[in-house]
Amino acid sequence: MQICKVQLPSGQSAAGWVDGKLVRLLTSNVLTDYLHADAPAQAIQEGIDPHQTGLILQQTKLLAPIERQEVWAAGVTYKRSQEARERESAGAARFYDLVYSAPRPELFFKAPAYRVSGPGERVHIRRDSKWNVPEPELALVISPQLKLVGFTIGNDMSSRDIEGENPLYLPQAKFYDGACALGPCITLVDAMPKADDTTIRLTIERAGKPAFEGSTKVSAMKRTFQELIDWLGKETSFPNGAILLTGTGVVPPDDFTLAVGDVVHIDIAGIGRLTNTVHTR
Repeated sequence: MQICKVQLPSGQSAAGWVDGKLVRLLTSNVLTDYLHADAPAQAIQEGIDPHQTGLILQQTKLLAPIERQEVWAAGVTYKRSQEARERESAGAARFYDLVYSAPRPELFFKAPAYRVSGPGERVHIRRDSKWNVPEPELALVISPQLKLVGFTIGNDMSSRDIEGENPLYLPQAKFYDGACALGPCITLVDAMPKADDTTIRLTIERAGKPAFEGSTKVSAMKRTFQELIDWLGKETSFPNGAILLTGTGVVPPDDFTLAVGDVVHIDIAGIGRLTNTVHTR
């Protein structure tokens, strides 16, 4: 079962249930009314508006499936990511190796809801950076009670040269306008394929042609979902819930950097495709 946030012709937003090629509008326009219910799937079924005929999915503008949640991110959760971080910052290579194997994961704040781009919207590369990449990630949708309720797709845009210069610059490499995208919808936990069957695929198009393609499986992640959630909530409360990006296992080669006009596609089995166009401010 999937739930999404759509823009109506009136300009207002609404919550909807994805029913094949249609979006069935729900009686509450608030997405989290369903996600944070004791039984989200039941709440969605009971919330379907019987007076609506449904919107055609392909003709409907989907918005980022977020309202007031904070977006956090985990780093160095895949071996491929560890190796890339070590290469970009030789002086800090030892620390990335340690965090990959340490009990405590790397966790950092990524974006408030108002900074998040949705499907088809822009993501940005920094003007003071020369080495920028998208990071395709499975995102955990977490309730205020720290319960995993669903999954969506996340793009954790990253300025590798800024972080590589000094790991203390991580917030500037990760946190800026247009640095995060989510969508297209949220798949509830029970409807998600098993980790061994969940592939994350990244495709970057430049001038209409593939400039990079790569993939990984969620099963390659070193840490479990519950482990990351437990650390995230250890001393921090989330009254509006949270979305946690779980790290990337797909890293373009070191000689690749994003350019204005590139189109980033992230496909995750069981969720769909998130597409964004690269711009600068």
